[in-house]
Amino acid sequence: MGEIRTGAQMLWESLVREGVTTVFGYPGGAILPAYDALLEYPIRHVLVRHEQGATHMADGYARASGEVGVAVATSGPGATNMVTGIATAMLDSSPIVCITGQVGSKLIGSDAFQETDVTGVTLPITKHNYLVSDVSEVAPTIHEAFYVARSGRPGPVLVDITKDAQQASGEFVWDPSPVRLPGYRPDLRASDAEYQHAVELINNANRPIIFAGHGVLLSGAMDLVRELAERANIPIAMTLLGIGSFPASHPLNLGMMGMHGEAWVNQAIQEADLLLAFGMRFDDRVTGNLKTYAPNARKIHIDIDPAEFNKNVIVDVALAGDLSAVLRDLLPKIERGDRSGWLATIAEVKGDSAVRDVQNIPDSGHLYAAHVINDIWRLTEGRAVVVTDVGQHQMWEAQYYHHEEPRSLITSGGLGTMGFALPAAIGAKLARPEAEVWVIVGDGGFQMTMCELATIAQEKIKINVAIINNGYLGMVRQWQEFFYDRRYAATPLLSPDFAKLADAFGLRSAAVSRRPDVVPTIEMARAEPGTVVIDFKVEQEDTVYPMVPAGADLHAMIRRPSPSPIVETADDERTARTCAPARKRRGVWGPHERRAGVWGGAPL
Repeated sequence: MGEIRTGAQMLWESLVREGVTTVFGYPGGAILPAYDALLEYPIRHVLVRHEQGATHMADGYARASGEVGVAVATSGPGATNMVTGIATAMLDSSPIVCITGQVGSKLIGSDAFQETDVTGVTLPITKHNYLVSDVSEVAPTIHEAFYVARSGRPGPVLVDITKDAQQASGEFVWDPSPVRLPGYRPDLRASDAEYQHAVELINNANRPIIFAGHGVLLSGAMDLVRELAERANIPIAMTLLGIGSFPASHPLNLGMMGMHGEAWVNQAIQEADLLLAFGMRFDDRVTGNLKTYAPNARKIHIDIDPAEFNKNVIVDVALAGDLSAVLRDLLPKIERGDRSGWLATIAEVKGDSAVRDVQNIPDSGHLYAAHVINDIWRLTEGRAVVVTDVGQHQMWEAQYYHHEEPRSLITSGGLGTMGFALPAAIGAKLARPEAEVWVIVGDGGFQMTMCELATIAQEKIKINVAIINNGYLGMVRQWQEFFYDRRYAATPLLSPDFAKLADAFGLRSAAVSRRPDVVPTIEMARAEPGTVVIDFKVEQEDTVYPMVPAGADLHAMIRRPSPSPIVETADDERTARTCAPARKRRGVWGPHERRAGVWGGAPL
């Protein structure tokens, strides 16, 4: 026989049994019984300033730790404020459990105060959700929710608990045995013939490339991927969310692919004869024009979610299952290969354009985002956990911060959520208190959730915040420059004095607009015991290169024009000559180009 508990007590007791030590939330009427019971349990509650922040914090906690993050909110607006964070977790396969209060069960459907059908609202953006209206359902539902969130392809789960279910009492019975759900036991094992076909394709390929996606991290398959790559001498390209799954310094790491990926990576993909897609979904930002994508390549796709197979790119072999398990089956059959010729071809295309020797470029009097991010990378030796929003700063981070360790880049990929970085960094720091955590964020995204500076101050959390302040919604402005005749509609951005704002919360701050001040300020921030907010006022109309226009061929990149202090290849010069006349006809010469009088006066 179990002990008698209220539903509210059962909630926290169940979370403790699931190993939860930290939750992120905001109280309100419909969840108040649960908050009253919270005081009896050894769980740290982080009081957020907006419920969207709670979901991003839970998300950052999950991505940094590999455990399930938990967010709590009340009914109505509290629950609906979580929607963006839930959708972010869904598109990036992040395991979080969101717990919301709901009006009493007898009031459901009556438009009661702060009543919203949050299970209906979130059905398309959760892996699963529940409405709990009976006290006996509380414990088994929480246990099941954690199982669903972390099993298979991870994702967000929402549990909506009515107020009367929280207040009622019943017998608490905890069943720790594995959850078995009817219909949720898919047979993911591929056939022996499919495995054999995959082995033959790998061993016979002359120009293969491995794609390392987010699934490599989620599966914990980093060492297995490295073993396969080194044994078969196959280079690896990264998706944005796959960054960190393979050391940046490894000679087989080509860098990031796709819209703002490395030009030599995209060119190699177009020339490859085999693509091995590990835990990735062939997102449109990766492929460009599907009709011309990797035209000469056979394709092997390994993913835990069979729904991803042939969804965007038709493949030759699809192996469903946990990536680690599949690779353990494949590895003994993979032959050691000499693909030095293929690697030499890629190296020739790359030339010196991978150097990006930002540190030694003479100071022109302008401060660029690349300077800031490259200096953060050098001073942290690539070992920090970096959390970003979405936009130009996100892409510059991927290019100029070289990640050596898994789970060291936390960013919003699929949904591209502005406002993600600051709260997600709070979650990441609480998940890994020993880690050095940096927020790299644009001035636009920072303003969406800057209220969470109050959470940082109240909880005495140490992170460092680098605001890349260019006075624009930078990535939107870049698209307007390239494709909308530089008509900057609604992208110039007025911001507060970020340093004074941080001061108002009792946090240390600095404002930097000169390149010589960057390194001393970063060193100061790292030495401070508390959070430091740095307003880096960078060049306003800088551009992320290269760029594959949406829907264009993957090899049709807009490259950084020559001349440039960074050495470019002959291919870059041909691209510049090809693209420049078209851009000039549209009247979209960039600001640096206009000032310098040449196509490509930008110093980075």
